[in-house]
Amino acid sequence: MTIEKFVRAYKNFVGYTKPMTTKAKKQRTRIEDIRRVELIEAAHRIFLRDGLKGLTTTRICHEAGMSQGILTYYFKDKDQVLFEMVRYANRVLMDAVVINLRQAETRWDRLTAIVDGNFPEEKFERNTANAWVSFYAEAAHNPRYARLQDLFYKRLRSNIGSALSPLWSKSEIDHFVRGFAAMLDGFWLRRGHGDISHLEARALLIEYSEKMLGPGMVSKLKKLQLQAA
Repeated sequence: MTIEKFVRAYKNFVGYTKPMTTKAKKQRTRIEDIRRVELIEAAHRIFLRDGLKGLTTTRICHEAGMSQGILTYYFKDKDQVLFEMVRYANRVLMDAVVINLRQAETRWDRLTAIVDGNFPEEKFERNTANAWVSFYAEAAHNPRYARLQDLFYKRLRSNIGSALSPLWSKSEIDHFVRGFAAMLDGFWLRRGHGDISHLEARALLIEYSEKMLGPGMVSKLKKLQLQAA
């Protein structure tokens, strides 16, 4: 992703709408946006290498090629840049799911698209897995991270519900999603400490889905075409 695309994605993600009134302000804002993105990118690289424990103000600034202390000029504090970094990293995974969902033709395609989007080949590797494990551990006592984690599960529930509703009741879908999410988290945890591949993780989660849904429901889902948007 180019820096220009990253800037646009970041501004859209945080809801940036402030109008620019002068050329000087536009230029200054563009530079500030780029610097913020560079710091988020730097934090993300460290996060993937060393997890949350490796993220210090000094290391982020050094990784970004900026002087120590510049971070607090563009962000309120280190926690803010970490929060924005995790939000963006989480959105990258969500976007992978959205791309797959757009290509789905049947309800079953929609469900398998959710599976595929959560195991992207280029990201399902040991460092990334361990980084996310460190995030989950931190979310246990960090309310801001816990809200991000809750957002992910709500999005997962919504996506799965769009494939199974109204064929299943709300309680049946909720039960299915709990097992689905537990296996999803488990495979990422296993990837951090083992050699499970994205293909094996995908096959096991598809197998779980088929067994939980049953042959009759799977057959219905494969026949039900999605309505064109």
